[in-house]
Amino acid sequence: MNMKKWMWSEQQRPLRLPLLQFLIQSAQDLKVAPIVKYAALSLFFDRFYPSLSRFTQQGDATANWLLQPIRESNLQLFALISIWVSSKIHDSRPLSVKSLKSLGDKTITEQHFTTRDFVEAEVVLLQVLDFEIGTANNAFVFLEELYFQFKEVAKLGEVLNFEACIDIMDLLYERDETSVLYSSPRSLAASVLIFLSIAGCFICDYSP
Repeated sequence: MNMKKWMWSEQQRPLRLPLLQFLIQSAQDLKVAPIVKYAALSLFFDRFYPSLSRFTQQGDATANWLLQPIRESNLQLFALISIWVSSKIHDSRPLSVKSLKSLGDKTITEQHFTTRDFVEAEVVLLQVLDFEIGTANNAFVFLEELYFQFKEVAKLGEVLNFEACIDIMDLLYERDETSVLYSSPRSLAASVLIFLSIAGCFICDYSP
């Protein structure tokens, strides 16, 4: 796999952190489960946005106003749609479009989107992804699985904090490290646990 296609270009990079913060804050405001948040992060940052260039070059976006031009407000809308799609996959009672629109009205300041716009944006996002929305290959799924396995077999697992694991995952997204490791989410999850294990050993060794 060519890793370059997963990396954000220099032109795209200034928008990455604001969009990341927007998506994470939106997930927090909507009170979604961690699996929904990380599935949305994967859909948006690892798959949807890197695919926009290919999609527009093929001429598929010329008929849709949401992608011509691609504004920050439109990308914020697609970030919310990523959360919505992820909620439909992982929640027994998915988020309603009403709750997403209500949040969008408060947080997307440059443009007002209607309920119909949200529905249309979902279709566009799915088209960009070629309707491939499976999220089983998600680092968070592996992180959760490995975390509980580690707690069962290693004494050090007793001091590991799952919230700290989540904080490290957020940090990796902020530093754009997940794009490089996306093709190996299990390795990414294992790396988070190894880092915290080493940190835990250091704390235990130097505790008074």
